[in-house]
Amino acid sequence: MMESFILELREVTKRFGGITAVNRCSLGLTPGKIYGLIGPNGSGKTTLFNCITGLEVRDEGEVHYKGERIDGLKPHQVARRGIGRTFQVIRIFPELTALENLLVVTRLPIDGARRRARELLELVALDRLQNEYAGNLSYGQQKLLEFARVLMTDPELVLLDEPAAGVNRTLLNELLQVIRNLRVQGKTIFIVEHDMKVIMNLSEKVFVLNYGEKIAEGLPEMIQSDERVIEAYFGR
Repeated sequence: MMESFILELREVTKRFGGITAVNRCSLGLTPGKIYGLIGPNGSGKTTLFNCITGLEVRDEGEVHYKGERIDGLKPHQVARRGIGRTFQVIRIFPELTALENLLVVTRLPIDGARRRARELLELVALDRLQNEYAGNLSYGQQKLLEFARVLMTDPELVLLDEPAAGVNRTLLNELLQVIRNLRVQGKTIFIVEHDMKVIMNLSEKVFVLNYGEKIAEGLPEMIQSDERVIEAYFGR
């Protein structure tokens, strides 16, 4: 019996001029699990996320979501299919309040939208700052705000690009628990993260990129002892 994937990449390739950022990358995510994506700086992790979400047009290969090809869709069309993401460089509206940052992305009626937004702000411990301008929040708080905003559209697949970076340890522990709770709710989570402790403790399966190629995949404990991964990070 073939495995049923919520997201499947088949030989995805992306080039920038003479540089191949992602090289024939194939992987599959089954629903309701937490996956990690790691690799040295410049290994193609964010570019791969961009190819999935339509921000970059792949040069070769296919991206399938719930059995349908989505590699020709625009970012807003991908989002409406049920894929949400955060960015390595925060994308918020600094001149809007924390609450307004969440309201601008939803199509819910205003009363329901406000309820949902306040619930999500409470979830990421920002409820007391709902009327604060987003630009006045700390870097870590802005990352949490962006994470909450992604959840406003209730995506089935959530892509997180370095969610732990710049978040203090207390808030980070809360964020990690939120991510685990999303999995319990049936969401699929795909995380790019440099903090190996976060990735290894959170992920059920880890993929490793190096120079745009997938060099390993497996359980966290297997990845940590994989010679190819050790060589990619530390050289020989």
